[in-house]
Amino acid sequence: MKRVDDFRLRFGKKELVPIVIGGMGVDISTAELALEVARLGGIGHISDAMVQTVSDRRFDTKFVSEKLKKYKTNAASSDKSNVHFNLAVLEEATRYHVGRTMDAKRGDGMIFINCMEKLTMNAPRETLRMRLSAALDAGIDGITLSAGLHLGSFALIEDHPRFRDAKLGIIVSSPRALAMFLRKNARLNRLPDFIVVEGPLAGGHLGFGLDWAKYDLATIMGEVLAYLKSEHLDIPVIAAGGIFTGSDAAAFLEQGAAAVQVATRFTVTQECGLPDKVKQEYFKASEEDIEVNTISPTGYPMRMLKGSPGIGSSIRPNCEAYGYLLDANSRCAYIDSYNREVELHPGAKKVKVMDKTCLCTHMRNFDIWTCGQTTWRLKDTTRKLPDGSYQVLSAEQVFHDYQFSVDQKIALPD
Repeated sequence: MKRVDDFRLRFGKKELVPIVIGGMGVDISTAELALEVARLGGIGHISDAMVQTVSDRRFDTKFVSEKLKKYKTNAASSDKSNVHFNLAVLEEATRYHVGRTMDAKRGDGMIFINCMEKLTMNAPRETLRMRLSAALDAGIDGITLSAGLHLGSFALIEDHPRFRDAKLGIIVSSPRALAMFLRKNARLNRLPDFIVVEGPLAGGHLGFGLDWAKYDLATIMGEVLAYLKSEHLDIPVIAAGGIFTGSDAAAFLEQGAAAVQVATRFTVTQECGLPDKVKQEYFKASEEDIEVNTISPTGYPMRMLKGSPGIGSSIRPNCEAYGYLLDANSRCAYIDSYNREVELHPGAKKVKVMDKTCLCTHMRNFDIWTCGQTTWRLKDTTRKLPDGSYQVLSAEQVFHDYQFSVDQKIALPD
Protein backbone atom coordinates (compact mmCIF):
# COMPACT_ATOMS: atom_id res chain seq x y z
CA MET A 1 0.00 0.00 0.00
CA LYS A 2 1.29 3.45 -0.92
CA ARG A 3 1.69 6.22 1.59
CA VAL A 4 1.56 10.01 1.18
CA ASP A 5 5.35 10.25 1.16
CA ASP A 6 5.44 8.26 -2.09
CA PHE A 7 3.94 11.30 -3.87
CA ARG A 8 5.03 14.89 -4.44
CA LEU A 9 3.16 18.07 -5.32
CA ARG A 10 4.95 19.84 -8.17
CA PHE A 11 4.84 23.53 -9.00
CA GLY A 12 7.23 23.77 -11.93
CA LYS A 13 10.59 22.54 -10.67
CA LYS A 14 9.57 22.85 -7.01
CA GLU A 15 8.52 19.66 -5.23
CA LEU A 16 6.61 19.59 -1.95
CA VAL A 17 5.19 17.03 0.42
CA PRO A 18 1.58 16.88 -0.87
CA ILE A 19 0.00 18.04 2.40
CA VAL A 20 -1.72 21.41 2.62
CA ILE A 21 -3.12 22.77 5.89
CA GLY A 22 -6.38 24.67 5.39
CA GLY A 23 -6.60 28.38 6.14
CA MET A 24 -8.83 28.59 9.22
CA GLY A 25 -9.81 32.00 10.55
CA VAL A 26 -9.89 33.92 12.75
CA ASP A 27 -6.22 33.14 13.46
CA ILE A 28 -6.93 29.45 14.02
CA SER A 29 -4.42 28.64 11.30
CA THR A 30 -1.78 30.74 13.00
CA ALA A 31 1.49 31.89 11.56
CA GLU A 32 3.18 29.39 13.88
CA LEU A 33 1.20 26.52 12.38
CA ALA A 34 1.85 27.65 8.81
CA LEU A 35 5.56 28.11 9.51
CA GLU A 36 5.87 24.63 10.98
CA VAL A 37 4.15 23.03 8.00
CA ALA A 38 6.39 24.95 5.60
CA ARG A 39 9.45 23.80 7.58
CA LEU A 40 8.28 20.22 7.12
CA GLY A 41 8.03 20.66 3.37
CA GLY A 42 4.28 21.10 2.91
CA ILE A 43 2.04 24.12 2.38
CA GLY A 44 0.78 26.03 5.38
CA HIS A 45 -2.01 28.59 5.28
CA ILE A 46 -2.67 31.72 7.23
CA SER A 47 -6.02 33.48 6.89
CA ASP A 48 -6.72 37.15 6.30
CA ALA A 49 -10.08 36.95 8.10
CA MET A 50 -10.34 39.95 10.45
CA VAL A 51 -6.73 40.78 9.74
CA GLN A 52 -6.82 43.98 11.81
CA THR A 53 -7.78 41.95 14.88
CA VAL A 54 -5.00 39.46 14.12
CA SER A 55 -2.49 42.30 13.82
CA ASP A 56 -3.59 43.76 17.15
CA ARG A 57 -3.04 40.38 18.82
CA ARG A 58 0.28 39.61 17.22
CA PHE A 59 1.92 43.02 17.01
CA ASP A 60 0.14 45.14 19.62
CA THR A 61 -1.32 47.50 17.03
CA LYS A 62 -4.54 49.38 17.86
CA PHE A 63 -6.43 49.08 14.59
CA VAL A 64 -9.70 47.77 16.04
CA SER A 65 -9.94 50.27 18.89
CA GLU A 66 -9.11 53.13 16.52
CA LYS A 67 -11.90 52.09 14.13
CA LEU A 68 -14.35 51.76 17.03
CA LYS A 69 -13.36 55.17 18.36
CA LYS A 70 -14.02 56.73 14.97
CA TYR A 71 -17.49 55.22 14.55
CA LYS A 72 -18.70 54.55 18.11
CA THR A 73 -21.41 57.24 17.92
CA ASN A 74 -23.05 55.12 15.23
CA ALA A 75 -23.29 51.97 17.38
CA ALA A 76 -26.99 52.34 18.21
CA SER A 77 -27.96 52.92 14.58
CA SER A 78 -29.02 50.21 12.16
CA ASP A 79 -27.66 52.28 9.29
CA LYS A 80 -24.04 51.23 8.80
CA SER A 81 -23.53 52.99 5.45
CA ASN A 82 -20.96 55.38 6.91
CA VAL A 83 -18.90 52.67 8.67
CA HIS A 84 -15.93 51.96 6.44
CA PHE A 85 -12.53 50.35 6.62
CA ASN A 86 -9.56 52.63 6.08
CA LEU A 87 -7.83 50.98 3.11
CA ALA A 88 -4.42 52.22 4.21
CA VAL A 89 -4.91 50.61 7.63
CA LEU A 90 -6.17 47.40 6.01
CA GLU A 91 -3.03 47.37 3.87
CA GLU A 92 -0.80 47.98 6.87
CA ALA A 93 -2.43 45.18 8.89
CA THR A 94 -2.09 42.73 5.99
CA ARG A 95 1.55 43.66 5.48
CA TYR A 96 2.24 43.10 9.16
CA HIS A 97 0.52 39.72 9.22
CA VAL A 98 1.94 38.41 5.97
CA GLY A 99 5.32 40.13 6.02
CA ARG A 100 6.30 39.05 9.52
CA THR A 101 5.20 35.50 8.74
CA MET A 102 7.21 35.32 5.55
CA ASP A 103 10.26 36.82 7.27
CA ALA A 104 10.20 33.92 9.74
CA LYS A 105 9.75 31.19 7.13
CA ARG A 106 12.25 28.33 7.09
CA GLY A 107 12.41 25.09 5.13
CA ASP A 108 11.44 24.07 1.62
CA GLY A 109 7.67 24.39 1.93
CA MET A 110 5.39 27.28 1.07
CA ILE A 111 2.95 29.59 2.86
CA PHE A 112 -0.34 30.65 1.30
CA ILE A 113 -3.06 32.99 2.54
CA ASN A 114 -6.76 32.16 2.46
CA CYS A 115 -8.93 35.06 1.21
CA MET A 116 -12.71 34.82 1.59
CA GLU A 117 -14.83 36.67 -0.95
CA LYS A 118 -17.68 36.74 1.54
CA LEU A 119 -15.72 39.18 3.71
CA THR A 120 -17.45 42.03 1.88
CA MET A 121 -16.48 44.75 4.40
CA ASN A 122 -18.98 47.39 3.19
CA ALA A 123 -16.93 47.83 -0.01
CA PRO A 124 -16.42 44.38 -1.55
CA ARG A 125 -14.24 45.16 -4.56
CA GLU A 126 -12.07 47.83 -2.97
CA THR A 127 -11.31 45.89 0.20
CA LEU A 128 -10.69 42.58 -1.60
CA ARG A 129 -8.34 44.27 -4.07
CA MET A 130 -6.38 45.77 -1.18
CA ARG A 131 -6.23 42.45 0.74
CA LEU A 132 -4.95 40.55 -2.30
CA SER A 133 -2.49 43.23 -3.38
CA ALA A 134 -1.07 43.80 0.08
CA ALA A 135 -0.53 40.06 0.58
CA LEU A 136 1.37 39.89 -2.72
CA ASP A 137 3.39 42.98 -1.78
CA ALA A 138 4.33 41.37 1.53
CA GLY A 139 5.78 38.32 -0.20
CA ILE A 140 3.16 35.60 0.29
CA ASP A 141 3.96 32.47 -1.73
CA GLY A 142 0.38 31.98 -2.85
CA ILE A 143 -3.27 32.93 -2.41
CA THR A 144 -6.22 30.58 -2.05
CA LEU A 145 -9.51 32.20 -3.04
CA SER A 146 -12.34 30.86 -0.86
CA ALA A 147 -15.95 31.41 0.26
CA GLY A 148 -17.31 32.64 -3.04
CA LEU A 149 -17.14 32.15 -6.79
CA HIS A 150 -14.43 34.85 -7.12
CA LEU A 151 -15.42 35.51 -10.73
CA GLY A 152 -13.80 38.94 -10.66
CA SER A 153 -10.96 38.41 -8.19
CA PHE A 154 -8.17 37.75 -10.70
CA ALA A 155 -9.09 40.93 -12.56
CA LEU A 156 -8.65 42.95 -9.36
CA ILE A 157 -4.92 42.15 -9.35
CA GLU A 158 -4.17 41.62 -13.04
CA ASP A 159 -1.88 44.67 -13.05
CA HIS A 160 0.05 43.60 -9.97
CA PRO A 161 3.70 42.74 -10.72
CA ARG A 162 3.32 39.35 -9.01
CA PHE A 163 0.05 38.38 -10.74
CA ARG A 164 1.82 35.74 -12.83
CA ASP A 165 4.51 34.96 -10.29
CA ALA A 166 2.64 34.02 -7.09
CA LYS A 167 0.67 30.77 -6.90
CA LEU A 168 -3.02 31.61 -7.20
CA GLY A 169 -5.77 29.05 -6.66
CA ILE A 170 -9.48 28.67 -6.09
CA ILE A 171 -11.64 26.49 -3.82
CA VAL A 172 -14.62 24.90 -5.59
CA SER A 173 -17.14 22.24 -4.69
CA SER A 174 -18.31 21.32 -8.20
CA PRO A 175 -17.03 21.25 -11.79
CA ARG A 176 -19.72 23.81 -12.62
CA ALA A 177 -18.22 26.38 -10.25
CA LEU A 178 -14.78 25.72 -11.71
CA ALA A 179 -16.06 26.11 -15.27
CA MET A 180 -17.65 29.45 -14.40
CA PHE A 181 -14.39 30.69 -12.87
CA LEU A 182 -12.31 29.63 -15.87
CA ARG A 183 -14.72 31.15 -18.41
CA LYS A 184 -14.86 34.45 -16.56
CA ASN A 185 -11.08 34.72 -16.42
CA ALA A 186 -10.28 33.45 -19.91
CA ARG A 187 -9.52 36.94 -21.22
CA LEU A 188 -6.70 37.30 -18.68
CA ASN A 189 -4.77 34.37 -20.16
CA ARG A 190 -3.99 33.31 -16.61
CA LEU A 191 -5.06 29.90 -15.34
CA PRO A 192 -5.13 29.10 -11.62
CA ASP A 193 -2.01 27.33 -10.40
CA PHE A 194 -4.07 24.91 -8.31
CA ILE A 195 -7.66 23.97 -7.61
CA VAL A 196 -8.87 22.88 -4.17
CA VAL A 197 -11.90 20.61 -4.45
CA GLU A 198 -13.67 20.81 -1.10
CA GLY A 199 -16.18 18.11 -0.26
CA PRO A 200 -19.20 18.17 2.06
CA LEU A 201 -17.37 16.96 5.21
CA ALA A 202 -15.23 20.10 5.53
CA GLY A 203 -15.39 22.45 8.50
CA GLY A 204 -16.81 25.96 8.62
CA HIS A 205 -18.60 27.41 5.60
CA LEU A 206 -19.66 24.85 3.01
CA GLY A 207 -20.14 25.07 -0.74
CA PHE A 208 -23.26 22.92 -0.39
CA GLY A 209 -26.82 23.32 0.81
CA LEU A 210 -28.39 21.54 3.74
CA ASP A 211 -28.53 18.50 1.47
CA TRP A 212 -24.75 18.19 1.78
CA ALA A 213 -24.98 14.52 2.79
CA LYS A 214 -26.06 13.62 -0.77
CA TYR A 215 -22.57 14.43 -2.05
CA ASP A 216 -19.13 12.89 -1.56
CA LEU A 217 -15.64 14.13 -2.20
CA ALA A 218 -14.43 11.18 -4.27
CA THR A 219 -17.24 11.62 -6.80
CA ILE A 220 -16.72 15.38 -7.07
CA MET A 221 -12.98 14.87 -7.45
CA GLY A 222 -13.59 12.44 -10.31
CA GLU A 223 -15.92 14.91 -12.00
CA VAL A 224 -13.43 17.78 -11.72
CA LEU A 225 -10.53 15.66 -13.00
CA ALA A 226 -12.68 14.49 -15.93
CA TYR A 227 -13.67 18.07 -16.72
CA LEU A 228 -10.05 19.24 -16.74
CA LYS A 229 -9.08 16.35 -18.99
CA SER A 230 -11.88 17.18 -21.42
CA GLU A 231 -10.64 20.77 -21.56
CA HIS A 232 -7.01 19.63 -21.97
CA LEU A 233 -6.00 21.50 -18.82
CA ASP A 234 -3.17 20.33 -16.59
CA ILE A 235 -3.83 22.04 -13.25
CA PRO A 236 -2.97 20.41 -9.89
CA VAL A 237 -6.13 19.42 -8.01
CA ILE A 238 -6.08 19.28 -4.20
CA ALA A 239 -8.67 17.14 -2.41
CA ALA A 240 -10.15 18.57 0.80
CA GLY A 241 -12.77 17.74 3.40
CA GLY A 242 -12.97 14.68 5.65
CA ILE A 243 -9.49 13.30 4.95
CA PHE A 244 -8.66 11.97 8.40
CA THR A 245 -5.80 9.49 7.97
CA GLY A 246 -2.71 9.10 5.86
CA SER A 247 -4.44 6.19 4.14
CA ASP A 248 -7.41 8.42 3.26
CA ALA A 249 -4.96 10.92 1.79
CA ALA A 250 -3.01 8.31 -0.18
CA ALA A 251 -6.25 7.04 -1.72
CA PHE A 252 -7.01 10.49 -3.16
CA LEU A 253 -3.44 10.86 -4.41
CA GLU A 254 -3.78 7.53 -6.18
CA GLN A 255 -7.06 8.74 -7.68
CA GLY A 256 -5.23 11.64 -9.30
CA ALA A 257 -5.14 14.39 -6.70
CA ALA A 258 -1.89 16.34 -6.65
CA ALA A 259 -2.18 16.91 -2.88
CA VAL A 260 -4.64 16.84 0.00
CA GLN A 261 -5.80 19.70 2.17
CA VAL A 262 -6.44 18.81 5.80
CA ALA A 263 -7.35 20.84 8.86
CA THR A 264 -9.44 19.05 11.50
CA ARG A 265 -6.56 17.14 13.09
CA PHE A 266 -4.48 20.34 13.24
CA THR A 267 -7.13 22.25 15.20
CA VAL A 268 -5.97 20.43 18.34
CA THR A 269 -2.24 20.89 17.84
CA GLN A 270 -0.01 23.05 20.01
CA GLU A 271 0.52 25.55 17.18
CA CYS A 272 -3.18 26.05 16.46
CA GLY A 273 -4.72 29.33 17.63
CA LEU A 274 -7.74 27.85 19.41
CA PRO A 275 -7.66 28.29 23.20
CA ASP A 276 -6.74 25.11 25.08
CA LYS A 277 -10.21 24.78 26.60
CA VAL A 278 -11.77 24.84 23.13
CA LYS A 279 -9.34 22.19 21.90
CA GLN A 280 -10.59 19.97 24.71
CA GLU A 281 -14.18 20.55 23.54
CA TYR A 282 -13.15 19.26 20.13
CA PHE A 283 -11.57 16.18 21.68
CA LYS A 284 -14.66 15.46 23.78
CA ALA A 285 -17.16 15.90 20.94
CA SER A 286 -19.34 13.04 19.79
CA GLU A 287 -20.70 12.69 16.28
CA GLU A 288 -24.09 13.91 17.56
CA ASP A 289 -22.46 17.13 18.81
CA ILE A 290 -21.71 18.28 15.24
CA GLU A 291 -24.26 20.13 13.13
CA VAL A 292 -24.59 22.05 9.88
CA ASN A 293 -26.73 25.15 10.40
CA THR A 294 -27.57 28.43 8.69
CA ILE A 295 -26.68 30.95 11.38
CA SER A 296 -23.86 32.51 9.36
CA PRO A 297 -24.86 35.92 7.94
CA THR A 298 -22.95 35.02 4.76
CA GLY A 299 -25.80 32.81 3.57
CA TYR A 300 -23.59 29.72 3.45
CA PRO A 301 -24.37 26.68 5.62
CA MET A 302 -21.75 26.25 8.31
CA ARG A 303 -20.55 23.21 10.26
CA MET A 304 -19.80 23.65 13.96
CA LEU A 305 -20.21 22.10 17.39
CA LYS A 306 -23.74 22.46 18.76
CA GLY A 307 -22.29 23.71 22.04
CA SER A 308 -20.72 26.82 20.49
CA PRO A 309 -21.39 29.72 22.90
CA GLY A 310 -22.10 32.04 19.97
CA ILE A 311 -25.27 30.15 19.02
CA GLY A 312 -28.33 31.99 20.34
CA SER A 313 -26.28 34.93 21.57
CA SER A 314 -27.86 38.27 22.43
CA ILE A 315 -24.89 40.44 21.52
CA ARG A 316 -25.54 43.80 19.87
CA PRO A 317 -24.08 44.09 16.35
CA ASN A 318 -20.48 45.29 16.60
CA CYS A 319 -19.92 46.65 13.08
CA GLU A 320 -18.22 49.80 14.30
CA ALA A 321 -15.29 47.73 15.58
CA TYR A 322 -15.47 44.92 13.02
CA GLY A 323 -18.08 44.95 10.21
CA TYR A 324 -16.40 42.39 7.98
CA LEU A 325 -19.72 40.99 6.73
CA LEU A 326 -21.42 44.26 5.80
CA ASP A 327 -22.36 43.84 2.15
CA ALA A 328 -22.22 46.35 -0.70
CA ASN A 329 -25.48 47.83 0.61
CA SER A 330 -24.19 48.14 4.18
CA ARG A 331 -26.42 45.31 5.34
CA CYS A 332 -25.75 42.22 7.46
CA ALA A 333 -28.31 39.48 8.08
CA TYR A 334 -27.49 39.44 11.78
CA ILE A 335 -28.44 43.10 12.16
CA ASP A 336 -31.85 42.35 10.66
CA SER A 337 -32.37 39.36 12.96
CA TYR A 338 -31.22 41.28 16.04
CA ASN A 339 -33.50 44.23 15.29
CA ARG A 340 -36.45 41.88 14.75
CA GLU A 341 -35.98 40.34 18.19
CA VAL A 342 -35.60 43.76 19.82
CA GLU A 343 -38.90 44.87 18.26
CA LEU A 344 -40.63 41.66 19.34
CA HIS A 345 -39.43 42.07 22.94
CA PRO A 346 -39.68 45.78 23.83
CA GLY A 347 -38.10 46.61 27.15
CA ALA A 348 -36.17 43.35 27.40
CA LYS A 349 -32.64 43.71 28.72
CA LYS A 350 -31.47 40.89 26.47
CA VAL A 351 -32.87 39.18 23.40
CA LYS A 352 -31.99 35.78 22.01
CA VAL A 353 -31.20 35.56 18.29
CA MET A 354 -31.33 31.95 17.13
CA ASP A 355 -31.42 32.19 13.34
CA LYS A 356 -28.21 34.21 12.84
CA THR A 357 -25.07 35.06 14.80
CA CYS A 358 -22.73 38.03 15.03
CA LEU A 359 -20.00 36.07 13.30
CA CYS A 360 -17.32 38.75 13.51
CA THR A 361 -17.49 39.12 17.28
CA HIS A 362 -17.94 35.43 18.03
CA MET A 363 -15.19 34.23 15.69
CA ARG A 364 -12.91 36.85 17.18
CA ASN A 365 -13.71 35.47 20.66
CA PHE A 366 -13.47 31.79 19.58
CA ASP A 367 -17.14 31.32 20.49
CA ILE A 368 -18.22 29.71 17.21
CA TRP A 369 -16.57 26.29 17.19
CA THR A 370 -16.40 25.51 13.49
CA CYS A 371 -15.27 21.97 12.83
CA GLY A 372 -15.03 19.20 10.27
CA GLN A 373 -17.44 16.28 10.25
CA THR A 374 -14.69 13.96 11.51
CA THR A 375 -13.98 16.03 14.64
CA TRP A 376 -15.62 13.35 16.81
CA ARG A 377 -12.72 11.03 15.90
CA LEU A 378 -10.03 13.33 17.34
CA LYS A 379 -10.08 11.54 20.71
CA ASP A 380 -8.78 8.45 18.89
CA THR A 381 -5.63 10.25 17.74
CA THR A 382 -4.16 10.90 21.19
CA ARG A 383 -4.18 9.71 24.79
CA LYS A 384 -6.47 10.63 27.65
CA LEU A 385 -4.55 12.03 30.61
CA PRO A 386 -5.15 11.19 34.29
CA ASP A 387 -7.03 14.46 34.84
CA GLY A 388 -9.53 13.54 32.10
CA SER A 389 -8.17 15.91 29.48
CA TYR A 390 -6.61 14.83 26.21
CA GLN A 391 -2.96 15.21 25.24
CA VAL A 392 -2.39 17.96 22.67
CA LEU A 393 -0.01 16.94 19.90
CA SER A 394 2.49 18.97 17.94
CA ALA A 395 1.84 19.86 14.31
CA GLU A 396 4.95 17.86 13.40
CA GLN A 397 3.49 14.70 14.95
CA VAL A 398 0.23 15.04 13.01
CA PHE A 399 1.97 16.03 9.77
CA HIS A 400 4.28 13.02 9.92
CA ASP A 401 1.39 10.71 10.73
CA TYR A 402 -0.32 11.83 7.51
CA GLN A 403 2.95 11.58 5.60
CA PHE A 404 4.09 8.12 6.65
CA SER A 405 1.15 6.10 8.03
CA VAL A 406 -0.47 3.14 6.23
CA ASP A 407 -3.35 0.69 6.72
CA GLN A 408 -5.62 3.34 8.28
CA LYS A 409 -3.35 3.40 11.34
CA ILE A 410 -2.86 6.50 13.48
CA ALA A 411 0.31 6.78 15.57
CA LEU A 412 -0.52 7.66 19.15
CA PRO A 413 1.88 9.84 21.17
CA ASP A 414 4.33 8.20 23.54
